[in-house]
Amino acid sequence: MPAWMPGYYQLLDYAKALSSFHATDNKGHELSWAKPTGNTWRVEHPASSSITITYDILAQKAFVAQPWLDSTHAYIAPTGVFLYIDGQLRLPVTVEIKPWQGWSQIATGLAPVKGQIHETGTGTTFYASNFDILYDSPILVGALEDLPAFNVSGIPHYFTGYNMGEFDKQQLSSDLQKIVTRGVAVIGDIPYKDYTFLAIGNGPGGIEHLNSATIGFSGASMKSPEGRQRMHCFIAHEYFHHYNVKRIRPIALGPFDYQQANKTDQLWVSEGLTVYYEYMLVRRAELMTGDDLLHHFQSDIAGYEKHSGHLYQTLAQASEDTWSEGPFGGNPDSSISYYQKGPAIGLLLDMAIRHHTANKKSLDNVMRTLYQVYYQQKHRGFTGPEFRKVCETIAGADLSEIFDYVYTVKEPDYAKYLAYGGLGIDKDFHIHRLTNTDGLQTAIQKDWLKE
Repeated sequence: MPAWMPGYYQLLDYAKALSSFHATDNKGHELSWAKPTGNTWRVEHPASSSITITYDILAQKAFVAQPWLDSTHAYIAPTGVFLYIDGQLRLPVTVEIKPWQGWSQIATGLAPVKGQIHETGTGTTFYASNFDILYDSPILVGALEDLPAFNVSGIPHYFTGYNMGEFDKQQLSSDLQKIVTRGVAVIGDIPYKDYTFLAIGNGPGGIEHLNSATIGFSGASMKSPEGRQRMHCFIAHEYFHHYNVKRIRPIALGPFDYQQANKTDQLWVSEGLTVYYEYMLVRRAELMTGDDLLHHFQSDIAGYEKHSGHLYQTLAQASEDTWSEGPFGGNPDSSISYYQKGPAIGLLLDMAIRHHTANKKSLDNVMRTLYQVYYQQKHRGFTGPEFRKVCETIAGADLSEIFDYVYTVKEPDYAKYLAYGGLGIDKDFHIHRLTNTDGLQTAIQKDWLKE
């Protein structure tokens, strides 16, 4: 059984929840088995016999990275439910869901073998070409409800959830269509046949997948402008991850080793730059103002600069240490969060590229190039030096100073890089528009802020 779920960089000990393990041959005879490690079962069987394995999973924690089951619905986090054969992750697999009486819907990114994804009243069988796809495709079952579906470039997008509450569902669907449209515009390609947002109920957390995202969601959060903007950013973040980390990815993050931590010092790219783009997509979708955009970045910068952790832990170290400290860092007096410094460095990087190219290129060109070269052409992840090379090639300039801010604790020169975009920053890290700017600064600021 896997020890972690890709997208949530913590060891979770899923095997601890497994009980009542039984193995039988094709005649129903019990087979002997042993458990050589905490998450491995070894079954003795004749070579000519098929094997049926049954077991129970205790599913009692409501969280995006854990399976959950109660009398109203089920959330199947595949890494915490499905065993795999050692060395055989490339095998195709089918999953049959038999909903409890009254559970009318099944929502997942998996392709249906028979029936329809939202078939009512009967089981539905789904197919994955390998276990990596299965583990990347959570399943939500129960008395669910849907937002109006929407298309982007002819590709259908669904939003299905449990106990979502009262809010303007058509408005959220329209807002998400704008966000997805802006996300697609960054990369210029849609690599999936359909996409499903799975709202698993009130609670924290979200995890990205190849053609779906799991999010904690409550309609109550949509009742204020601030709540709507937070939710827009949250969903934009999980959506953009299908590009940045699922396809544009550090080389350490795939093929996955499901038995141990898959460490990389590039999570600041995967997570930090995704935070950068959650803000940018929501702004480009005209769902936040330019002032809102500046506020998000100054909040992130202040979030780590006002603690001493930025003097001790580099952004690259924070990426690796997430497995022990958690994604938001440990003690803020000795560590930082790549969710805060990552987008700040993304901002400086974007401004530098725009400055060196007279605003003809931006961080968008970097993301697009990484997607085309490493995902589409090389079919692999990138290394840290390769990421830097792409940035410097796009900029046509040496970016050593910015990458020092990643791999050392050198204090970023925020004023220098923000000035490229006609922006200033004060001692309390408030970002503001400069009053005296030249033509290039004005052009960059107008283009970046979309004002």
